[in-house]
Amino acid sequence: MDRKNILDRRRLPVLIVVAAFLIGVAAKAGSFLVVDAPRSSDVILVLAGEMNHRPERALQLLAQGFGQRIVLDVPTTARIYQFTQIELAQKYIQDLPQAAAVSICPIYGLSTRDEARDVAKCLIREGASERVLIVTSDFHTRRALSVFRREIAGREFAVAASRDEEQFGVRWWTHRQWAKMIIDEWMRLIWWESVDRWR
Repeated sequence: MDRKNILDRRRLPVLIVVAAFLIGVAAKAGSFLVVDAPRSSDVILVLAGEMNHRPERALQLLAQGFGQRIVLDVPTTARIYQFTQIELAQKYIQDLPQAAAVSICPIYGLSTRDEARDVAKCLIREGASERVLIVTSDFHTRRALSVFRREIAGREFAVAASRDEEQFGVRWWTHRQWAKMIIDEWMRLIWWESVDRWR
């Protein structure tokens, strides 16, 4: 047997181990993004973005005693037909039985980092809000928690995941939309961890 065949036979087990490792990492890539660890807090903060499942999850957490009030992050410039999102959020809150416990935080920034900076001002307005429970989409929880802890000092942050199976699932390889979402979120997480958090 020549030397090349011997080397090829020795490389095969290594290649199999490396391939198995990469498949294992890829299989866990979706669940790694999701942090769902709600804790009792002063304020339940609903991040801007998806506005169907996130507020619903916040209301559930409020009913379960995880906070005394809810703050909804709402983009100031976004419009849906002739209505601003602020107007729609006001209407949404007005119709809630818990309306007295819900307020709006106007968001001017477009990134999670900019949103955290806008939220810092709203938390000052809210007064005694040392403990904040963030509610955001499940795939966004790990990055959001990291961003808020880095950008807003002096407060304790926890996070609760809002699930929308049309957008994301941890078995991301089974749906095209889920695969697109995991690639997008991993790129954002890597950018945050390697670039933005150090600026």
